[in-house]
Amino acid sequence: MSEQSFKEQAFAALGTVIDPELGVDLVNLGLIYDVTLSPEGVANVTMTLTIVGCPLTEWLAGSIHDALMKVPGVKSIEVEITFEPAWNESMMSREAKLQLGLH
Repeated sequence: MSEQSFKEQAFAALGTVIDPELGVDLVNLGLIYDVTLSPEGVANVTMTLTIVGCPLTEWLAGSIHDALMKVPGVKSIEVEITFEPAWNESMMSREAKLQLGLH
C-alpha cells in the first residue's frame, strides 16, 4: 500500500472518532497531525489535545486504536501526543467551526 493511500485511509478512519466533549471528530478538530505506517505494520499517530492534562486521553487512545485496527496493514498502534505546535481554534476545519458555532 502506498504511503498516500494509507494516510488517506487512516485519516478517514480517524474521522470516525468523535471527541465526546465537543461532538466533532478528531480530524476536523485539527488534533491529528500525522499518521504513518512502518514496514512492520505499526501505525504511528502524532496528535495533540485541546488542553494539557485532557481527562479523555485514555479514552481517545482506545478509540484511535479501534478505528485504525480496521485499516488494512495495521498490526499495532503507537500514539505520540505533542504540544508542538500547540492546538488552537484556527486548526479546525470550516465544518468543525460551523458545527461549534465559531464562524
